Amino acid sequence: MMGLFSSTANTFSRAVKPRASVENRDGEDKPPSDTEPDDTSILHVSYENEGSIITSLISQLRVGMDLSRVTFPTFVLEPRSMLERITDFMSHPDLLFGAEKCSDPEERFVRVLQYYLAGWHIKPKGVKKPYNPILGEFFRCRYDYADGTQGFYIAEQVSHHPPVSAFYYVSPGNHVSILGELRPKSKFLGNSVSTTMEGENRVTLLGRPEDGEYVVTMPNFYARGILFGKMVLELGDTCMARNEKHNLFCDLDFKTKGFFSGTYNAIAGRVRRNSSEIGEVTGRWSHLMEIKHTKTGQKRVLFDAVKDGQNVCPKWVPPEEEQESNESRRLWHDLTQAIVSKDMEKATDAKSAVEDAQREQRRRMEEKQQKHVQRFFEYRDGRWVPKIELPSDPKLATQTVKDWLFPSQQSCAVATP
Repeated sequence: MMGLFSSTANTFSRAVKPRASVENRDGEDKPPSDTEPDDTSILHVSYENEGSIITSLISQLRVGMDLSRVTFPTFVLEPRSMLERITDFMSHPDLLFGAEKCSDPEERFVRVLQYYLAGWHIKPKGVKKPYNPILGEFFRCRYDYADGTQGFYIAEQVSHHPPVSAFYYVSPGNHVSILGELRPKSKFLGNSVSTTMEGENRVTLLGRPEDGEYVVTMPNFYARGILFGKMVLELGDTCMARNEKHNLFCDLDFKTKGFFSGTYNAIAGRVRRNSSEIGEVTGRWSHLMEIKHTKTGQKRVLFDAVKDGQNVCPKWVPPEEEQESNESRRLWHDLTQAIVSKDMEKATDAKSAVEDAQREQRRRMEEKQQKHVQRFFEYRDGRWVPKIELPSDPKLATQTVKDWLFPSQQSCAVATP
């Protein structure tokens, strides 16, 4: 097996192209057909630093292995934590706000689908992965909406092995809460990596308690061409949205492109009530998504990422100097600055410093036979839930959650969307 990786490493110096790549007459490596410029990256393995890092990466890998303990090179990192990455699903709140006023439960279900599907178009250029959060790390932010209402978000890394990120969003004035957790599991597949995104988003329309929860699972991620050639990120496989109170379901198929046919970023789904189909979802999550109603044949836009994707609701985050030491942006500050300045050596050192400190902290706790205590979440009835009970009055609930998340901050600084 090691011979296989040694052979693979040698291809970098020879600049061998994989079968799936395409060359023009000048020998230039082209991205796969039907991709957008922002969907692909190329590993410039002729550069000494990146080539040596790739060789180091290969030496760690075995086909089929769990990647939770593999150290990835810093040049494939998106400069933010996974805990902050989840906020992308709160970028278009207008799609969900007011859904509780809809009298038709099918319409309320479609509104939840809109919220969920609109979160996928936000991503960095190329194939990048956010930082893996360390145990006890958290990210918090606040949203101030035009009508004077507010939204609040908190995410915490509640477990290290296995890795679990718990998150909670609530906007009392808009009668919405979202509770969930992510449990990613990655595997090396040769020239690609698959990440199984276990976990759920549980949406509650607080003005419709009779609806119960709207539960949505996640598709899986595939990074193709990670060792040589063009890298492409795809979402793949099937996830499900369901509301058991009204017997509403939707199987969403995130389609990966075939070798000879298909298109990137395509989705397809069927909305059912009991066993009867009521609508068909089609489109591309990076472009336009529609639903066609079965009875009337009429189509309706669910989300147009090209037209409306720039209308991202900004989040407000405490300034780094006011953040706690294990708060995401302050914790990873040196790594983020190094990545932004494209200093990969400094980035590697900064990343190692955080991870080494985490390992040392775990060692000290083990010696003292101490257990980690979660700050914002607790495990109850088989799920991670926030350590807060909100009053029913929206104004009181808003103040309660504000005091819980920002007890010492009187001001917040604008963050990038």
